[in-house]
Amino acid sequence: MDSGNLAWSVAATALVLLMTPGVAFFYGGLVKAKSVVSMMMLSFGAMGLVAVLWILYGSNMTVIGEGESQFLAGNPFSDFGLANADSDTLVISAYGATFAIITVALISGAIADRAKFGSWMIFAGVFATVVYFPVAAWVWGGGWIYNLGANLGLDVAVIDYAGGTAVHINAGAAALALALVLGKRVGFQKGINKPHNVPLVLLGAAILWFGWFGFNAGAEGTFALLGTEDSSVGLIVVNTLGATAAAILGWIVIEKIKDGKATSIGAASGAVAGLVAITPACAALAPGWALLLGLVTGAVCALAIELKWKLGYDDALDVVGVHLVGGLIGTLYLGFFATGTGLFTGGDASQLLVQAIAAFGVLIYSFVVAYVLGFAIEKTIGFRVKNEDEIAGVDTVVHGEEGYALVD
Repeated sequence: MDSGNLAWSVAATALVLLMTPGVAFFYGGLVKAKSVVSMMMLSFGAMGLVAVLWILYGSNMTVIGEGESQFLAGNPFSDFGLANADSDTLVISAYGATFAIITVALISGAIADRAKFGSWMIFAGVFATVVYFPVAAWVWGGGWIYNLGANLGLDVAVIDYAGGTAVHINAGAAALALALVLGKRVGFQKGINKPHNVPLVLLGAAILWFGWFGFNAGAEGTFALLGTEDSSVGLIVVNTLGATAAAILGWIVIEKIKDGKATSIGAASGAVAGLVAITPACAALAPGWALLLGLVTGAVCALAIELKWKLGYDDALDVVGVHLVGGLIGTLYLGFFATGTGLFTGGDASQLLVQAIAAFGVLIYSFVVAYVLGFAIEKTIGFRVKNEDEIAGVDTVVHGEEGYALVD
């Protein structure tokens, strides 16, 4: 075992784990002051529950063994509780756990200000089990997406280096489903709530950008532990920097044109959109194409967040507009500009075909399962708090705490 690869894998695991508190800060600052504790607890609840499920059986489910169906998942009981895993396998598993955690946490932004914590925890556990774990197996663990190109007789494979489909499209589609199940917030209209703490949002975005270098480049260490040669870490780091920076510019330019002002919330949102888009593409684009991807994604996502007002779904913190749309852009963009295989970079339409099948396959599966699961919870124990509790602020009702205890 190479000590450098091992050290980087452990460090990357810590970086990606830190991203979920980053999501909590980012989302927490965007909601009203009386909902900040509830909003952040949705992320911390996901950290606790999904990590436990991952160690018990989730890690096993993400690897499809020989002879098992490519359309299902690995055997959850093949090494229950990771009792027989060696040291390298445990490090790789811990890294994978952080992806599962943040995917579930991202969904929570769509149901801000109006979700019951217990119901969310039930949803998080079941969603991780029947959606994230199988989808991760499909994308990275030998499933149908991993083998899609070969199954279609093509010379290309689906490119999703760090989670455009498995993380962002997956989370964004589920967020849309839950937004529809829980319905609109009381008084839903443009400008319903202003972010109560802008510095908290910027802090969250900064932590996310910091941790994203582990998210994208962390796989380099795990590849080495698996014995897979790969030397694209420099490209990954530059693209993670460049696409994100360009997306900030794309977002605030559109914001300036559309609303007359470039805002700090827009800059933070643009950064996250750029990070989302470069996630699947970080190892497969030349830096110039990564800059263009960021610029386009920032601009398109700045416009996409307006869709909820036109279409009437209450995605409170724009998970759909940033993660679903950004994930789709990053995944499909590879069909045009992936190095050597993109339509305009030496290849043909094959790359675009497999990218589209993978993206929309995950989108449909995640949306349908999340909708059915959310609907079942809402019709049984209830998923949404009472209107009067929503108006008062859910922190004291659900958690018995206040985000800001102001004393004379």
